[in-house]
Amino acid sequence: MKLAIITGISGQDGAYLTKLLLENQYKVIGLVRNTAASFNGLNYLGILDEVELIACDLLDITQVTQILKTYNPDEIYNLAAQSSVSESYANPIGTFEFNTISVFNIIEAIRNTNPAIKLYQASSSEMFGKVGKLPITETSLIHPLSPYAISKVAAHYTCVNYRESYGLFICCGILFNHESYLRSSGFFVKKVIRESLEISQNKRTNLQVGNIDIKRDFGYAPKYVEAMHLLLQQEKPSDYLICSGQSVSLRDIIYYVFDKLNIDRSLCVINKAFYRPADIEDIYGNNEKAKTELSWQYDLDFFEVLDLLIEEEISNDKKNH
Repeated sequence: MKLAIITGISGQDGAYLTKLLLENQYKVIGLVRNTAASFNGLNYLGILDEVELIACDLLDITQVTQILKTYNPDEIYNLAAQSSVSESYANPIGTFEFNTISVFNIIEAIRNTNPAIKLYQASSSEMFGKVGKLPITETSLIHPLSPYAISKVAAHYTCVNYRESYGLFICCGILFNHESYLRSSGFFVKKVIRESLEISQNKRTNLQVGNIDIKRDFGYAPKYVEAMHLLLQQEKPSDYLICSGQSVSLRDIIYYVFDKLNIDRSLCVINKAFYRPADIEDIYGNNEKAKTELSWQYDLDFFEVLDLLIEEEISNDKKNH
């Protein structure tokens, strides 16, 4: 039986990845800041009792090293990060510190305990930022446009450097936006669906949003974690874009949800307070490398994904009331 450690296990990706690994007969250990915290995703998927949770401060290399010595995992999936772009503008130093030092500590702990441990690092499409040419590929120019993106670039190249310098098995999954019912409420698609549902129930008068004429490459989280696992099953480590290969405007997403729920489009209100200091106008990736080398299969149109998300949101709303 393989043993995997997952950081950031309380998030959307951590929950779905845990489910996938358990289905593949892994023993899963989750590193968390506080074992008494609420693990809604793991609870929702009915797998909380199948995971061992260990408190660990990823900024403390002594703790990280001791855990690796104790458990000697086959694989580590590093999903922990301060991942909110807007929060990174409010707290740029804290974002950069956590998103980089935590990665250094994990890699150094691997190098000093067991260099055979395989590491998956969660990189981000935000790294590309000011895009010169679409679609994005693994070799596209990187020009980050937010403190969060800058921190992920630093972490990404730290992984590349250690892989090239020490021969460590480190793979970076460069994921584009990916959604599910387990997304936290601060993320755009979850906010749109949740608040639109409240409008349809007369609990809210409108949906307030920022710049909705930007376009993004959106996908379905349960399918994207399949690629994470596949990365660490390859003979040689590499970096891969995990994306749908097409972009959709935020306006089209809102109008699709509104139409589904019979909401007048005029109830979408633009609020300049939600605008970012800098934003990417359009971004989408090329997933050919992942499909070819990983045999990863993905062919969902995002409006199909929206149908799944709306249905699950309504279903759970009924159960909870």
